[in-house]
Amino acid sequence: MIYIYNDYGGTHTTSLAAAYHLKQLPQSERKLSSEEILNVKYFNQLTKEDFGKLILHGVDEDGHSVYTIGRKRNKYVIPALKEMSLLLQEKFKFDEKIVFSNTSPTVPFTMSMGGFFSRGLKIDFIGVPLLVKGAKQCCDNIYRLVHNTKEVGRTTFSENVIILENKMYK
Repeated sequence: MIYIYNDYGGTHTTSLAAAYHLKQLPQSERKLSSEEILNVKYFNQLTKEDFGKLILHGVDEDGHSVYTIGRKRNKYVIPALKEMSLLLQEKFKFDEKIVFSNTSPTVPFTMSMGGFFSRGLKIDFIGVPLLVKGAKQCCDNIYRLVHNTKEVGRTTFSENVIILENKMYK
């Protein structure tokens, strides 16, 4: 199975989701410390050159690969990846389940502004504190989103490629 967490930039909530998924962060809904947030691999480290790239974060305890992708505002990226996956599955006769999980609904305004200042304007002394504050605001939702994503992955659906929009985590 392959899990792909996606959002606008692919470097904040997706990185936190991948870290929760891979058990690199405490497995609870408690608020994370600033240090825990800033030590997450790829958190606030990707650039515009990384948009659209699948980034492998690791393999989970069940042997499943965990990726992230920043898709910008393009609503066609994930449906296109789904179609490509289905095409490859049919052509090469494999049935690897792929779960696309959207982390965008978890993003608070504070984090959006932090990302704008830090990644967009390169003003880290304003952006990074806002990102950390935003991450603290949404880490419990991200934890629950990851738990749900893994549960969906474990269930048997007739589809091998699943897209989770996760609007309930807004």
